[in-house]
Amino acid sequence: MPLSHGLRRKTRALLKKSPRDRGKSSLSRILYEYKPGDKIIIDIDPSVHKGMPHRRYQGRVGMIVAKRGRAYEVSVTQGDAIKEIIVRPEHMKPLA
Repeated sequence: MPLSHGLRRKTRALLKKSPRDRGKSSLSRILYEYKPGDKIIIDIDPSVHKGMPHRRYQGRVGMIVAKRGRAYEVSVTQGDAIKEIIVRPEHMKPLA
């Protein structure tokens, strides 16, 4: 059988929640308001599929560029390139 090449391929360990974190996400994470220029950590919540960035950005530090609907435009480096990705707040944490 041919190998699947889907977006979530090879993510069994990367996108797995610990038993204590299972269930619904906290509202404070969803309702947090970011401003342009804020630094964030991309922390993918596997239970929410909408607005999920690609797995290659898991754990990366980015900067908020603008708000786009419910999501945010985030500037992230990938090697020498600077990528702009669209991420919903469920998949971000503020860098403190």
